[in-house]
Amino acid sequence: MRNIRNIRDIRNLGILAHVDAGKTTVTERVLYLTGATHKRGEVHDGTTVTDFDPQERDRGITIFAAAVSCDFDGHRINLIDTPGHVDFADEVERSLRVLDGAVAVFDAVAGVEPQSESVWRQADRHGVPRIAFVNKLDRAGADLDAAVASIRRRLGVVPLTVQLPIGREAGFTGVVDLLRMRALVWDGAGGGPVELPVPDDLFDEARRRRRLLEEAVAELHAGALEEFFARSGLSADTLAAALRDITLAGDGVVVLCGSAYRNRGIEPLLAAVVAYLPSPLDVPPVAEDRPADPRAPFAGLVFKVNSTARGRLTYLRVYAGTLRKGDVVLDVGAGRTERVGRIVRVQADRHADTDQAVAGDIVAVAGVKGARPGASLAAPGAPLLLEAPVTADPVVSVAVEARTNADADRLAAALARLAEEDPSLAVRTDPETGQTLLSGMGELHLEVALEKIRRAQRLDAVAGRPRVSYRETVLRGVSGVPYRHVKQDGGPGQFAQVVLDVEGLGPDDGFEFRSTVTGGRVPPEFVRAVAAGCRDALADGPLAGHPVTGLRVTLTDGATHVKDSSEVAFRTAGRLGLRAALRAAGMAVLEPVAELTATVPEDALGAVLGDLAARRAQVTGSQARGDTAVLTATVPLAELFGYASRLRSRTQGRGTFTTRPAGYARVPAGVPQVR
Repeated sequence: MRNIRNIRDIRNLGILAHVDAGKTTVTERVLYLTGATHKRGEVHDGTTVTDFDPQERDRGITIFAAAVSCDFDGHRINLIDTPGHVDFADEVERSLRVLDGAVAVFDAVAGVEPQSESVWRQADRHGVPRIAFVNKLDRAGADLDAAVASIRRRLGVVPLTVQLPIGREAGFTGVVDLLRMRALVWDGAGGGPVELPVPDDLFDEARRRRRLLEEAVAELHAGALEEFFARSGLSADTLAAALRDITLAGDGVVVLCGSAYRNRGIEPLLAAVVAYLPSPLDVPPVAEDRPADPRAPFAGLVFKVNSTARGRLTYLRVYAGTLRKGDVVLDVGAGRTERVGRIVRVQADRHADTDQAVAGDIVAVAGVKGARPGASLAAPGAPLLLEAPVTADPVVSVAVEARTNADADRLAAALARLAEEDPSLAVRTDPETGQTLLSGMGELHLEVALEKIRRAQRLDAVAGRPRVSYRETVLRGVSGVPYRHVKQDGGPGQFAQVVLDVEGLGPDDGFEFRSTVTGGRVPPEFVRAVAAGCRDALADGPLAGHPVTGLRVTLTDGATHVKDSSEVAFRTAGRLGLRAALRAAGMAVLEPVAELTATVPEDALGAVLGDLAARRAQVTGSQARGDTAVLTATVPLAELFGYASRLRSRTQGRGTFTTRPAGYARVPAGVPQVR
């Protein structure tokens, strides 16, 4: 791989999509086309570069985000193939934190699917510019226009379609490039596209769509609007420049199409990545004094940690400066320094040593032993703390134990290493039962984590039935609840008095604290201590000891003592005072719920609906699609355990489903909770 001298020639992008939309196949074709690999890998054969983990190949899905690099048209493309299953959304979140752009892949038959929408919203939160690739145009029922309509409807964005398919379904052979008004046709022999004139039978339709594209771009771009009125149209160069500006601003999304499996449409997709997605210089610097410049002080963010047979690898994005082999770096959050032993460019599970990495690079380093995902690394003389990716709270737990006492210590070490590599996993000990609990984002997430231990550590770990994480919330608030904390034991005393109001918010609104105290009755430093004490009280609610959420606490009054008041006293008063207020309030238990989308044969629809009703599901929609029905429903997560096998039996193996988190809902009276 050649060295890139200009940071403007780097593209850091992710591939985002729903399960089975073709992300990994797109990645494989990109690697093959750019010469990074010499053989096209196939998901169904278990020969792909990025799905290299044995579990990924066994299950036929992407589980772990994999980084690869390739060169195209004088540009280095650092690409991360992300998971499409909802249980591994945290892998997507951490990847998006270090990416500059993304390609969203959509199925030409299904259009925008539930997880497509979820990862799109994740990219929205990070402000990551995207282009769209409608894949699988060779499949029966493929419809580019329907897929584009679903992008407009479901994602609320302006799609700017720059291609027109040539042929339908099995007859799909190429595309019309609407910017240059030319046809690109693939012969099926695995070579590149042949450039031809637009076919006569598509010429009028291509002209019509080109006009629609010009009008849509002119509405979104002031410069294009000027030329549109002056010349009654837009040149190809103006269109391309305007599409880049619109993409970077997030005002629209360029849409391309093809069939990755048939190797059709990948070259134009790569050209669009280079033309429309940002370089590291096109995104705001991480700090005013830390530009994306190799000469600036070093700053980088860790987004992934992986234990390999050759040791621990720490994946990071270099935002500023130059990192060299042997450099000492500061883990800013932990306050310790570490030495970089090796720097490697990553090709999934293959690594190539390099002497340095510069601003804009995504690399892995060895020797950094303590940094966790989200850690900021910087030059010791110029520390900079970067914003870490947000990690979702785990919602499902299982009790884990070693089958033999001799393996107990090894299991504890393996679980700790798992939680270090994947922040969305949590390990804790149940204080009531003494059991070790592993918590994660879903059944599959926990299943994969435990299987990883069994395979890598050769440990026979036994897991109990999954359990969900309940919450408690306030239904009916209380006002003016006083609490006085007085402690006198011979030494310095403690005195704090607070008056609290408590009111309920929505179940997904978290916790808010505010103070309306006037006249200095509670000094500001003591107000902060009360807030900290209230947060302490949220760990276990009055009903069943579940964490409390969805409430606002207001400190309305208080009193201090000249000698005995302290931050410790007011923190204690805040904790105990809020607990007293919660006991007086009207409380309810919440359970995590999921949005389920199931595709089932019409003849099994009644049985599936009956089973969903038994699981306390609320069906929110049903849509006919040929001889199948697509159901959407909101279902308590606790009721979804084992649903995959039940759906298979009800549909003779023809039904499929996906889920995504949908927040929390109140547990109906009489429904038991499994703690």
